[in-house]
Amino acid sequence: MTIDIIGAGIGGLTTAIALEKKGFNVRVFEQAETLKPLGAGIILANNAMQVFEHLGLRKAIEKEGNPISSMKITHPNLSPLSKVDLTFFEKKHLVKNIAIHRGQLQTILMNALERTEVYLHHKTKGIAPLENGYQITFENGKRIQSQLIIGADGIHSSIRTQLFPESKTRQAKQICWRGVTDFKLSTRYQHELNEAWSTSSRFGFVQIAENKVYWYALKSYNKDGIAPQFDDFKKNLSNYHPIVKEIIGATSTDQINTAEIADLAPINQWYKENVCLIGDAAHATTPNMGQGACQAIEDAYVLSECMEHFEANEAFQHFQQLRLSKAKKVVNTSWMIGKISHFSHPLLILLRNFMMKITASFNRKQTAYIFQIPSV
Repeated sequence: MTIDIIGAGIGGLTTAIALEKKGFNVRVFEQAETLKPLGAGIILANNAMQVFEHLGLRKAIEKEGNPISSMKITHPNLSPLSKVDLTFFEKKHLVKNIAIHRGQLQTILMNALERTEVYLHHKTKGIAPLENGYQITFENGKRIQSQLIIGADGIHSSIRTQLFPESKTRQAKQICWRGVTDFKLSTRYQHELNEAWSTSSRFGFVQIAENKVYWYALKSYNKDGIAPQFDDFKKNLSNYHPIVKEIIGATSTDQINTAEIADLAPINQWYKENVCLIGDAAHATTPNMGQGACQAIEDAYVLSECMEHFEANEAFQHFQQLRLSKAKKVVNTSWMIGKISHFSHPLLILLRNFMMKITASFNRKQTAYIFQIPSV
């Protein structure tokens, strides 16, 4: 059986690697004409790194990235509000959380493919059922026959739109700017993620390699529904720690990416017959928990395990049973965090900050749940 994966993002490539290792024949079709690495970083949390340990890629990722042993939510001046100590989970699962440049991760994944070919400039136009499978039509005019399709084509998935036209994306009314820059952090910040919460905005930064920092900033739309501009964000940094201005100032403008924050309103069905969705196509989430790509990576592993043990449609059923509840919880929790982190009313901010300081045990339990990989 040949399995066709639509989308060569992190989820699609990881799925191809996992299925290859199970002995399946795989083809990957990507709409982009070239695989250009996004100028941004990513934190591969413990659950993602457990998957990469299974796939034999942990050491390669650790070599190119930077280990992170704590995650902190802070006041704008970087005094702590909440902290998750990751060393406990490092010892429990025997892997570290790694911050890495997305381009480096993409290269590692592409190089790990042994038999699978990635076809670029293949944007899916539609799929149609045949007697023994499907016909996939691409916008470049090409058509192929497929026995089994995995939709890994992101939040605006054409596969999902065709299978489940009632699915809808949600706009968070927040703009996110992301950048990577050469910057030497002091030792105290080199192995932790810091995210500072201010009024209707926040700023996070993490080291992804020696003297290289990935950062992100988010700002809410104003009361009139007008999207914020980055120049306006930069002009209002007086309540942030000076390092925020320094990091932004060290970043070349061509290394800053702008994006609307959105997710997929949770859906209860990820597959239909021999077509299955994974990653953002199935459960796109806002980035507030750093679990978007990690959940796609977890999908890849669990789906490959199900494919090894069951026939296609039954495998998809088991995959959904194992993954849907957790993915939905991540989506909903991340959406909620995105809202409370952007409070603007002083009393709500005081209440939020108080609650953040007294929920350490809850944070540990929630993190333990997220990092647990289901068994097939």
